[in-house]
Amino acid sequence: MMERNEKTIAFVREHRKDDVRALALQTRRDNDVDLTWALEQIQGWQTARRKLPSWSVTDGIIYPHHLSMEQCSSEQTALYKCDIVEKLPQACRMTLIDLTGGFGVDFAFLAKGFEQAIYVERQEALCKTARHNFELLGLNHARVIHAEAEEFLHDLVTEPASTLIYLDPARRDQNSNRTYAIDDCTPNVLELLGQLFKTADHVLLKLSPMLDWHKAIKDLGERVAEVHIVSVNNECKELLVLMSADHRGEPSIHCLNDGQSLIYRPQENAMSPAISTDDETAGSAYLYEPNASIMKAGCFGVMTERYHVKAIASDSHLFVSDEFIENFPGRRFAVTEITTMNKKELAHALSGITRANVATRNFPMSAQQLRSRLRLQDGGDCYIFGTTTATGQRLLYLCKKM
Repeated sequence: MMERNEKTIAFVREHRKDDVRALALQTRRDNDVDLTWALEQIQGWQTARRKLPSWSVTDGIIYPHHLSMEQCSSEQTALYKCDIVEKLPQACRMTLIDLTGGFGVDFAFLAKGFEQAIYVERQEALCKTARHNFELLGLNHARVIHAEAEEFLHDLVTEPASTLIYLDPARRDQNSNRTYAIDDCTPNVLELLGQLFKTADHVLLKLSPMLDWHKAIKDLGERVAEVHIVSVNNECKELLVLMSADHRGEPSIHCLNDGQSLIYRPQENAMSPAISTDDETAGSAYLYEPNASIMKAGCFGVMTERYHVKAIASDSHLFVSDEFIENFPGRRFAVTEITTMNKKELAHALSGITRANVATRNFPMSAQQLRSRLRLQDGGDCYIFGTTTATGQRLLYLCKKM
């Protein structure tokens, strides 16, 4: 296992389910055990059980330091990238080149669909780890190259229509501060665009989920064919951009949250969302909160058009309907009561309720402030949404989750 002695390897296997902090404090020093490395492997394996289950059951995988493990793709998001690539023409799936190899999670999953696969990484230590891990994972066709992305790309000669290039630019500067803009990341993809499309027919980029995807499209230009906003457990994890050499025109926008999926084009979202009237709002039977990817996309006009719901207000990002919309991409609630902030109305509406899950949208209080005002504990089966209607009325929706 990468030149580690058997005693260190045995220590990792024996203690990999133990608390890492307790191990660090309680383990007696043994010159035959590389404790620092062992603790790193134990912590890496514990993270892999959650993020990379198929890797965690592969004996001998080497894990990088904690930050790299937390930042690497999960198995779920890596497999989603495979789904994107599988929809490309077969001729475009001959050679995969990952110019920012890193720990190699995305590369390892994507490589299985290609005849040739080239991993490029600037850090020699990661290259050594990758060679070791790829062999264990059965990626016998993978080539590991220690090089700067820019230098490798400059020297590369290949058939344009046979290659997909994948990049996940580093989103930290030289002082380890987070960066989000494309041209602040390493490598700077905007500077490489011309060279990338001399080499590849398709380029897949993984960008920060914090990035404004509208600006990303503008910066990257007309070759952007698809934008994928990927959320897991209602938390936005990745922004993926697929670029194609022959694409011109509007891209398609893909919003994914676990099993929920919505695809649209920006032109479809040009119209403002349908807004409910005060009477419709007061009589609503169901309330809907879009998932994180929908919220990131901001496709609220599409939501009201496709799902026949109405927005409570243009800035509320909450929707209502008289009939239940089972396939709405987000959380769905049955409205049990709607009340203003009037003390008497509140007392009646909250009778018997001691705890609730409180959220606010377009409301002058935070969720914590509203919960305190209502004197409720957190949790339980009741959900309360504080929001403002199109006419400026402050309302609380008391709901049960569907």
